[in-house]
Amino acid sequence: MIRTLTLTAAVALGLATGANAAGAEDTHITDYSFSYEGPFGAFDQFQLQRGLQVYTENCSACHGLKYVSFRNLSDEGGPHLPEDQMRAYAEQFFMSDFDSPENFDLIDPETGDQKTLTPADHFPANNTQGAPDLSLMAKARAGFHGPYGTGLSQLFNGMGGGEYIASILSGYTGETKEEAGVVLYQNEAFPGGYISMAPPLFEDGVVYADGTPATVEQQAQDVAAFLMWTAEPKMMARKQAGLTGVIFLTVLSVLLYMTNKRLWAPHKKAAKKA
Repeated sequence: MIRTLTLTAAVALGLATGANAAGAEDTHITDYSFSYEGPFGAFDQFQLQRGLQVYTENCSACHGLKYVSFRNLSDEGGPHLPEDQMRAYAEQFFMSDFDSPENFDLIDPETGDQKTLTPADHFPANNTQGAPDLSLMAKARAGFHGPYGTGLSQLFNGMGGGEYIASILSGYTGETKEEAGVVLYQNEAFPGGYISMAPPLFEDGVVYADGTPATVEQQAQDVAAFLMWTAEPKMMARKQAGLTGVIFLTVLSVLLYMTNKRLWAPHKKAAKKA
């Protein structure tokens, strides 16, 4: 029985891996070096702030971040915006989708207008274009070869959701085609080679306050890092807790080994004499 289940699982895994590999043959995912990768990596605060700017100016018109609270923008390990800037950002953030059920609590029932958003509120949902919410996009796309698989490549090679998103945003070739009245855009990183989303980023499409050149690739990496943070805002705390646990277990193992040696030493000596 166990053998049969094992063989069935192995075959299923092989078929899934084969299908994923076949779907990824015509894609090109660039292995970017993000600061958060590796067991000791950490998010770059300034990159996250730039990514927030790119999201606000280019992505928020179609995509939402409904699982992220505005107050998290001030958290350590994240964009770490000053309290006043975070509050001002929340208050001026515009909600474009008034028909989404997730946004009903953000609407004044008497006037039907958007309430002034506070740090306790989440980013509004945005379903106007049928575009996916980006809160968990980077996590959902973390995989073995960029967008696919078990996520082991993120651990060993640093390939994951951030690389996939950055590659998609910078992978447009400029070629288009029309199918069933829909314009599709050629993209080297998208499975199948064509995507319905028009290129969202352009050279110098934003002006960074820190003077960083706003190339398409730079914007893509910045917003990809920001979306990785929205998917795992507590990543740094989790890494720190994991490192603390490893150190504790290492010290405990050494102490247990030394205790074991000390407790059994007299018995071993007696056994040798006998």
